[in-house]
Amino acid sequence: MKFRRQGKIDNGLNLTPLIDVVFLLLIFFMVTTTFSKETGLMIKLPEASGMPVVEMPDMLDLVISSDGDYSLNGKGLINREIGTIMAALNDASAGDISVPLIITADANSSHQSVITALDAASKLGFNTLHIATQQPFEK
Repeated sequence: MKFRRQGKIDNGLNLTPLIDVVFLLLIFFMVTTTFSKETGLMIKLPEASGMPVVEMPDMLDLVISSDGDYSLNGKGLINREIGTIMAALNDASAGDISVPLIITADANSSHQSVITALDAASKLGFNTLHIATQQPFEK
C-alpha cells in the first residue's frame, strides 16, 4: 500500500526582505544626516610647563598688551607700526642683535600683534628669541 506523503507547510518567515529594508533605512538615515561644523576652536593661551629662564642683565623685554599696544623694557611705544617697533629694538639693543629678546604677549592679544613683533625681530636679525608663558594652574 502506497501512502501519500503530506507536503510540508512552511510556516517560517523569510528574513531576506526584512534585512533589505533595514539596510535601506540605514543608508537613508546616513545620507540625510546633517553634520554640524564648529566655526571656531576653543583654545586657551599661553601656558607651558618648562623651566623658567634665568634672566640675564642685557635682555630686551617686548610686552604686548591685550589691546595690541607695545612696550619695550617698560617704556610704551607711540604706535603699533612695524617701523616703530624696529626702531625701538634697534635703539635699545644699540645695534647688537645677539642680545636675547623676550616677547611677552597677553593671552587675549591678537595673533597679528605677536606676528608683527616677530617680523620686526626677524628683519633686524635677532637670533635669540624667547616667548614668555606661564605655568598652568594646578587644580
